[in-house]
Parts: sequence; C-alpha cells; structure tokens
Amino acid sequence: MPPEPESAWKAAPAPTGVAEEIGRAPRGAPEKSATDSGEGTAPPSVWAPPGRSGTAVAEAPAETAVPPVTGPVFVPRPPKWRRVARPPGVAVAALVSGLAAAVLIHWDRPGIGWLLAACVAATSVFLVDRNARKRAAVTTEEDADEAKTMPEQQADTESRRRQRYGGRPWWAALTLALLAVGAVRAAGWLFALCVIAACVAASPAVVGRRTVNGILYDTLAVWLETAAAVPWAYAGIARPRGGNAARARRLGLSVVVTVALLAVFVPLLGSADAMFAALLETVTPDVDVPSVLRWAVLFALGGLGTLGALFVLAGPPPPATAAAGGRTLRRTEWALPVGALAILFAAFVATQFVVLFGGDDYVQETSGLTYAEYARSGFWQLSAVTVLTLAVLMVVLRWAAQDTVADRWWLRGLLTAVSVLALVIVASALGRMWTYQQAYGFTVLRLLVEACELWLGSVYLLVAVAVLRLRRAWLPRAVLGTAMVTLLALAVLDPERLIARENIDRWQRGKALDLDYLGTLSPDILPATDRLPEPLRADLRSRLRADLEEDSWQSWNLSRARAR
Repeated sequence: MPPEPESAWKAAPAPTGVAEEIGRAPRGAPEKSATDSGEGTAPPSVWAPPGRSGTAVAEAPAETAVPPVTGPVFVPRPPKWRRVARPPGVAVAALVSGLAAAVLIHWDRPGIGWLLAACVAATSVFLVDRNARKRAAVTTEEDADEAKTMPEQQADTESRRRQRYGGRPWWAALTLALLAVGAVRAAGWLFALCVIAACVAASPAVVGRRTVNGILYDTLAVWLETAAAVPWAYAGIARPRGGNAARARRLGLSVVVTVALLAVFVPLLGSADAMFAALLETVTPDVDVPSVLRWAVLFALGGLGTLGALFVLAGPPPPATAAAGGRTLRRTEWALPVGALAILFAAFVATQFVVLFGGDDYVQETSGLTYAEYARSGFWQLSAVTVLTLAVLMVVLRWAAQDTVADRWWLRGLLTAVSVLALVIVASALGRMWTYQQAYGFTVLRLLVEACELWLGSVYLLVAVAVLRLRRAWLPRAVLGTAMVTLLALAVLDPERLIARENIDRWQRGKALDLDYLGTLSPDILPATDRLPEPLRADLRSRLRADLEEDSWQSWNLSRARAR
C-alpha cells in the first residue's frame, strides 16, 4: 500500500526524542564503509522512507569515542496521530457536537432532533476544516505565483481539488436527507435503517473520492479513525503552554463561577414566581440514571464522530490509483461457465413467458398449485439466483482478460446477455411477490423484500453499464449510493401507509383484513384508515393513538403531530 500522505493542513512537528536519535550510532556497531558493502550509497529503508520515519546517520567525527559508521540508522516511525497536524478548534468542535447529540437526540423514537444534531456536527466539522485550510493557504501564497507559470503544477492542483471535494456534497446531502426522515415518518424500523445508512454515508462525505484502502474503509473511515483521533485531539490540549495555559485556567474559572451562580439564583427565582417555575420545568430535563446514561452515550458518539471526521480531513488516506494488471482468467476459462449460465437463464425466461401468457389454468394443470402458491414457492429461490449471479458477474469482470479486441467483445457480449436475462428474473421475482401479497396480504417484511429486489434491478443496470465500458472502479460506490437512494424513495413512498391502503383495498374486494396487524404499525397509516367504516375506523385509530406519548421540541415528528 502506498505511504500515507502528509497532513492536509500543515506538517506536524517532529515527535520528542527523534532529534536526539539523529546522528547517534548504536553502541558496539562495527565499522563498515560504503565501499565495503559494494555500493556507493546507503540502501533505502523498505519500511521507513527518508525524511518521513527514518534518516541516515552521517559519519561520526574522528575525535569522538563512537566508531564511525556509514550504514543507515532508522528512527522508529511515529504513529499517524503524531504526524498529522492539529488545527485550532478540534476539541471545541467535538465538545459542541457531543453536547448537541446529548441534548437534541431522543434515541427511542424518530424526531427532528436527529437532523438538528447532525447539522450541528456537520457545521462544526466544516468550520474547523475551512479555517485550517485558510491558514494553510496563507503559508503557501509564494508557491502559488510560481505554480501559475507551470501548467503541470496547475493540473496537479486542480486534480487535488477534485480529489478533495469530489462527491462530498452529494454524500453529505444524502446523510442529512436520511436523518430528516425522522422528522416526517413515525415508523421506527424505517428510521432505524435510515440512521444506519446515514452513518455509512457520512464517511464518503468526509473522505471524498475513492482511496487505496477500498470501499470498506471508505464507508467506515470516520468510525475506524476514532481510535487514533482521541490521542490526536488529547495531545493538542494536554500540555498548553504560555498564554494558552493562562487562558484555559481563566476559562475554567469562569465556567465554575457560572455554574455556582446558576445553582444559587435559579432555585430562588423559581420559588419566587409560579410562571417562571413552570418555564423552568419545561426546559429542565428529568435527571435519572437512564437519562444520564443516554446523555453519556450520545455525547460520546457525537464527539467521537466529529473527531474521526476531522482526523480523516487532516490526514487523508492516499487516493486510489489505476488498477494494476495481472488478470488471470483467459477467455476459454470464463466463457464456458458464463455461456452455460446464459443458456440456462434463457431457457428459464422462456418458461416464464409461457407461464405469463398461460395464466392460472396453465399453472394448475402443470404444477398442481394455484398461481399464488406458485408465486410463493419460487420467490426466495429467484432472489438467491439474482444475488449469486451478481457475484459471478463481478468476479468475471474483475479477473477476465482484456488483452485483445476479441477478449473485450466476448466479455461485453456474454456479461451483457447474462445481465439482461438476470433483469428478467428480477422482474419475475417482483411479479411473484406482488401476486403473493395480493393473495395473502401486505406486510412490512414483504414490502422490504420487494424494495431489495428493485434495488438489485438497479444494480444490474449499473453492472451492464460497467460491462459496456469495461470500467468497474466507480461501481462499488454507485451500488452503495443506489441502496441509500432506494431507502429514501421508500421513505417518500410512506411504506406503512401503502401497506394499510393495499390491505384495505383487498378487504373491499372481499378478502380478510387483519386489524391486529394494522394496529401494530405507526401513526403513518392514519390517513389510510379514512376509508374504513365505523366502528372499525374508531377502533383502529384508538389503538394507534393509545401509545402516543407527548413529544418535546427535540423529538417533534410530523406524523405523530398529525395523529394527535
């Protein structure tokens, strides 16, 4: 893996103890000159590049007691958190983000507080990063004039700018949009998925474009780097010197005095006026063990997430490079299994068209099953086929040889054929699940499975594009992005309301209606209950409103507010 780049803001000072090691030869080291080793220069280190984590020792003076050595002596490479610069405001940004998370988030229900806390954290990270880059830009103004006369340097600067900002606004907007679902929809399962997706989308928003560490690191970078971000931030505040120490002491004294004054005057004023006491009661949270535990956990998560984001921005991983060669699958090795798969899929798709035009009578005569039972029996198998086929396509696209024009045409032809046939299988699976729901009812799980099949269909379209272009580097992030967009589309669709509406439609066509199941859903379904007659409508609405608790301003939710 290529070495990590220097800090994105400015070079950090050398760690204590490094300077003392330079120029000091190990005791008892034998004398050996460059000519004795048969080389004109000292060999470079394979693990510590010169100027970064190790340095060669110059020849000791003759008058010293230490024998002269010309061989290199390497200083151990310090950890990354010692090499990355710490800009002003890192600790403050983490503190503000942690407090915002602890105060604004109610983790037991969807609410607007999640979005507000994310906005505070994003603003804190943005301000610290912007100020740090401004300071770094001021120190390099002299180099800018020289770069204007060098087209290659201009191109390199533009490439770095694209690397820094490429894709970040889209991922950041996607993160905030996923968390905004909590302010609109009341379905807990939906918002839980959105929170997980937002935590994943936050890392590409910080990392920017692809890195050499791969898609797994890019989607978890913020959380993986928190282990190094904590000592990195602590080292910046552990030893304040001079005016910083005095300023920190004065600020601490001011905080202590403020707390003491509030502890004295707030109870006095509260006992003096009933209206003011009522106001204090509304803004003062109830302090108990569960609340304190919740605040501590949310504070830690908010602060650590901010520290991890700032650490990744300060010391970004190296950008991804062009994929190297070394493809191992010849055309004769992959074309036979892929061709057999294409023929098998073609035969299956032809059968599906016969079933489609033959209808229920043909299915009963052939298999002895009703159409709904036929649909139910094959959905999960078709879902497994689509996932496994996707894995086969990715393996072949990664390792198939592309040395000749014939290799590339065969690759495009066979993989595109399999992708198109797999899309038909995805459509068949979706049709089966829709038929099964029409016969047996709509549920959250069945709707989620349908959404996953739709997402798989979009992935196959992306794979077909990658096959036609024979470029796959962009594909993992595109697949991840389409998954999150699919989740957002599901939230816009209002899934629980859709489930209730379709089940009521079935009931109006003479099918059974499971009121007990509808009663377990969220207040999102209340608009769909308008078509139910009394007393069914009143009974269902009373069930939905029975568990509704009063929301504070941090946990406000549009769906629950309308339900009240």
